[in-house]
Amino acid sequence: MAQRPLAVGLIGGGGGAFIAQPHQRAIHFDGTRRVVCAALHPDPVIAMKEAENWPYPIQGYRSYDEMIADQAKKPIGERIDYALIVTPNHVHFDPAMKCIQAGIPVFCEKPLTVTLDESDQLVKAVRTKKVPFGVAHTYLGHWTSRLSRHIVRSGLLGEVRWVDSYYIQGWLAVRAEDMGSMQAEWRVDPKRAGGSCCGGDIGTHALMQLRFVTGLEIKRLQAHMETFVKGRQLDDHFTTYCELSNGGKALVRASQIAIGHKNDLGIEINGTKGSLIWRQEEPESITILLPGQPDRVYWRGEVKANDGFLGDLPADLMAEPTIPSGHPEAFHDAFARLHRCFEADVRAYNAGKEWKDDGSKYANVEDGRTGIAFIATAIESSQQNGAWVAMK
Repeated sequence: MAQRPLAVGLIGGGGGAFIAQPHQRAIHFDGTRRVVCAALHPDPVIAMKEAENWPYPIQGYRSYDEMIADQAKKPIGERIDYALIVTPNHVHFDPAMKCIQAGIPVFCEKPLTVTLDESDQLVKAVRTKKVPFGVAHTYLGHWTSRLSRHIVRSGLLGEVRWVDSYYIQGWLAVRAEDMGSMQAEWRVDPKRAGGSCCGGDIGTHALMQLRFVTGLEIKRLQAHMETFVKGRQLDDHFTTYCELSNGGKALVRASQIAIGHKNDLGIEINGTKGSLIWRQEEPESITILLPGQPDRVYWRGEVKANDGFLGDLPADLMAEPTIPSGHPEAFHDAFARLHRCFEADVRAYNAGKEWKDDGSKYANVEDGRTGIAFIATAIESSQQNGAWVAMK
């Protein structure tokens, strides 16, 4: 007998917010989840109007407080199964904490919070209440990110010596915040974005790609947070030089003023036996470079075990592609894979069974906390003209 679809409540997402749309498509991707209600805007009147005009019928709420209070009164199976938070950064902490206290699982956009203290509070609450919590680091959902993780963590490249993890865009090379761009307005505002624009918005994605694929942590870093567009209070260019937990080194860098670059997230890992290259804008493949051999290009859907480089491959990894090779997966598929994995943990939670958000399928609350610690450490280093600072 088919299971009932999980019910999801949106917090934020009105007013033309970009990120709500790929999320809601991903939620509906498998037919096993659906958005049923939402608090879409901080203005109660607009929130209700936006709910009325949503592409499909949902229950509107005047505020997230109203939504959480109403849903918390209902038993599991009749209330929302998880809340999706897609608000600007400064409105992550409060609804997340209120959902956790109500026993409602949370999937939250990144960065987790705007301060390290808030992140620490969320980590404590999630682990005390034992509620599933995911952070939407989209690009971990690409199947090739997961294959990269298997290759590097299996030791096929040897010991990691050097990593270049980057996220390069050009959309803030001009003052988009003065041109009516809602997406730009809040990202360059310290009150809503926190202490970093570029680093917090996309530098944390580059950090998470490094951590997810290699399994390594940053021990200390040197940072330069720069503002090239005059009049901005926050960085639009972000560079960190990092010492890794195994003694290797890394660049974790991001830019939003690199004209011509669109959504250029990528990673190169150099080990003692070989190198790996992956780019988000070409997400169907990864390239492996080995000494004295032709380059190996592995395409999603065409990967075979025991081919002379790869050994045995995990069954769950090989079961993840949803369409044959040559039919490209992309951004929405990556989101859907994250929601699919989060769904499994939520279903186990609802049934009173064991679940394990260990960061292997989606970023968890500790991963989110690490992102905020990374930004806080970078701010301190940059304020000291790029001095070495230990990770917080």
